Amino acid sequence: MTMIEERARMNGVDVATLFATLDAVKETPEIAKFQFRASNTWVAGTHSRSMFQGFHGAMQEMEHKAVTTVDSDHPAVLVGEDNGPTPVEYLLHGIAACLTAGLANIAAARKVRLNSVTSTVEGDIDLLGILGMGGGEVRNGYQAIRVKFEIDADADEETVRELVAQSQRRSAVYDVLVNGTSVDVAVSVV
Repeated sequence: MTMIEERARMNGVDVATLFATLDAVKETPEIAKFQFRASNTWVAGTHSRSMFQGFHGAMQEMEHKAVTTVDSDHPAVLVGEDNGPTPVEYLLHGIAACLTAGLANIAAARKVRLNSVTSTVEGDIDLLGILGMGGGEVRNGYQAIRVKFEIDADADEETVRELVAQSQRRSAVYDVLVNGTSVDVAVSVV
């Protein structure tokens, strides 16, 4: 990596491109509208496979650099074969990854070097809801989610806490979890 490349990146973030993107969105707000997609196919039992390939963004259809395929299943104790994480575990990954990505971008924009970032995410769920045994009193989803960060940065504690708080305020996944999003489910029988 050359000296110019080292100065242009902080925490692995191309800071010049980050600010150019912000300027482009200010100038043309409609380029900020994105639609992400996944396709899922049932394999057997509680095992299914999702594929992430294309998305719409910046007013055009785009493709990821590589197609990503992930499996999901339930562990044996929940009538599965444990071929992958459960769907609710992917949700935990989603919140951790979104907050971490935001933290890296915000820290880079503020010229704060991150040396290491680790998070642990826990979600409490009561299966009585999913199993229909909660008498309508127990929700199907998580009752609580906790994210704990351990961050080593070249900044004081107050600055690091503000970086995380701003990441939280800007996180799409955090927003969906805290504010909810309407979900439309359509069915075609073939």
